[in-house]
Amino acid sequence: MAQPDKTGDTPPALPDLAALEAVQTRLMAAAEEAPALAPAEPYEVIRYVEGKRAVLRGRLGEEAAIFRIYFGDTGACARDWAELRRVWPMMCEGDAQVCTPLAHAPRAGVLAVAEVSGTPLLQHFYAIDPPERAQWLQPAARWLRAYTESSESEVDAAPGGWLTRAERAAKAQAFNRLRRVERPILEELKRLAPTIDGGKWRAAISHGDFHPNNLIAAGTRLTGIDCGGSRPLPIYKDMARFLMHMGRRGMIPSGRSRFGVDADGLDAMAESFALTDRERRLILPFFLGIEALIRAETRKLSNSRVRRARAMSEALLTDLQQIRG
Repeated sequence: MAQPDKTGDTPPALPDLAALEAVQTRLMAAAEEAPALAPAEPYEVIRYVEGKRAVLRGRLGEEAAIFRIYFGDTGACARDWAELRRVWPMMCEGDAQVCTPLAHAPRAGVLAVAEVSGTPLLQHFYAIDPPERAQWLQPAARWLRAYTESSESEVDAAPGGWLTRAERAAKAQAFNRLRRVERPILEELKRLAPTIDGGKWRAAISHGDFHPNNLIAAGTRLTGIDCGGSRPLPIYKDMARFLMHMGRRGMIPSGRSRFGVDADGLDAMAESFALTDRERRLILPFFLGIEALIRAETRKLSNSRVRRARAMSEALLTDLQQIRG
């Protein structure tokens, strides 16, 4: 039986015997391929997506570990392992760290990392007094900067592809009340794109899914988990992901908002990355809009979450409309 996770909730069980067999088959193949994985003892399901991936908590010998199983693209296992191994030597000490790589079996599509002690940052925000929340925004921005700095370069700006992706995602929006405000957001992004196109922006190998619950807080330390980025992206994408993840949930740690997200969070990103006026005034707001659209809500979302997402989108639209190229 699954054990309660750190939030007190019971994590999902594997849905059926076929899923259990698929997990066991992969772990057995991993043990044959990589003897370091032979003592793997998973005991709790964190996440299971049929045909795609499973994330399990357990032990690897004497070490508390997280196991990631790749059912679909097993090549992603090797890429994620290589990326974690690349960045870990630069972020294995201090207040900005990544989880420790333990072992992997690329053909079997299994990798193991050390479990990180602490509390996911968004959960931490809900657990602490509101005045204490804003103090984490600057450390989070510094964590992202530490991750991207070694691979950063200046490249030709290409907003068109991001617009196409946002337009496609916006069509999948399940709620009419959100769709009504997202259409004008898309129009504002189309207005801004020509002011960005033809110039430069910065790109780096990024986290890829940088939201607050992928940062684990313990004392003054933040440790990044689920680091799967392996190709350069505009550096503003992960900034927007972090801020929008909070904004669409109504989480504004500083109590001040701009573009529907935390204003102090925007300032922290701008300071940590030494953003130019153009990056801060045009490019980052553009990516906030992109991130707002590409994360289309599903019908399973609660009414309260939809209300908060709409309030965020309305505030975002108001501030986008004030931008002049």
